[in-house]
Amino acid sequence: MDKPTPQGDEVLIKIGGAGVCHSDLHVIHDGIMGEDPQPFTLGHENAGWIEATGNGVKGFKKGDAVLVYGPWGCGHCKPCQQSAENYCDHQSENPYGGGLGLNGGMADFMLVPSSRLLVHIKDLDPVVAAPLTDAALTPYAAIRRSKDKLTSDAFVVVLGIGGLGHVALQILKATSAATIIAGDVTADKLQLAKDHGADFVINTTDDDVVSQIQKITGIKKAAVVLDFVGIQPTINIGQQVVGLNGDLTIVGLGGGHLDFHAMAVPLGTRISTPYWGTRVELMEVIELARHGKIKIDIEKYKLEQAHEVYDKLLNGKIKGRAVLTP
Repeated sequence: MDKPTPQGDEVLIKIGGAGVCHSDLHVIHDGIMGEDPQPFTLGHENAGWIEATGNGVKGFKKGDAVLVYGPWGCGHCKPCQQSAENYCDHQSENPYGGGLGLNGGMADFMLVPSSRLLVHIKDLDPVVAAPLTDAALTPYAAIRRSKDKLTSDAFVVVLGIGGLGHVALQILKATSAATIIAGDVTADKLQLAKDHGADFVINTTDDDVVSQIQKITGIKKAAVVLDFVGIQPTINIGQQVVGLNGDLTIVGLGGGHLDFHAMAVPLGTRISTPYWGTRVELMEVIELARHGKIKIDIEKYKLEQAHEVYDKLLNGKIKGRAVLTP
């Protein structure tokens, strides 16, 4: 591909790192971009340095280290004006963003359509910071939804200690005093959960996983369940361990089905499926990282190893987050 030339408010980014996300597998295998998507470059977790700017760009200059905010809205509707481009009124009419319908960051250069989609990262290394745009922003936004329920006497269950889940544990430790119960299917993921502050870890393949969790939480159950997998077994667990007036938050795109009917979940339960986070929340995530409150475990690979990395991701062989570097 030719090196793009930015015009107007466009910005050309020299990519330092592009995160490899499980959502990419849904793009590749499950057709979530529609029936007949046009070809595009993957990579929606991107960081690097400004290479060039259009003549309408202000506040950024060549060499600045930046993150690219992932969900690209219209920029004009009410949600976009509130920095919530992840919930743009016109989302159904447009590609979701770079790497999700438009060219993303698994390349040497990436053209960003507006400087509003960039956030300064100051002294952070772009290679390390790239996954903050999703692997940290998405759990941060999901956790913020439940901030009033994450009190010192509350229990929170985190299902899936992968790219997002291991960051969610760190965010919970940094921003709440709730007791954390982490669940996953392998010993190494459970050890990762312990390393990042889980108070209890449980193998979710155990036949008595629900009773194990309820033995910890007691009769009031969990105030918050964060499901970063979204397959049928994790949804079933969340449905059974969330408490009265609790939050059942399903982030993972695993394709599980929630059989909802009267009394399917405790009274007052709020069921939500959050998507990414706002640009302001991304700024807050960056500060958590700059102050050492969160650190994404990354495995660095060369850009030409992309196919190998996707095979590893598909087979559960990536610990934390893989990042491709041109």
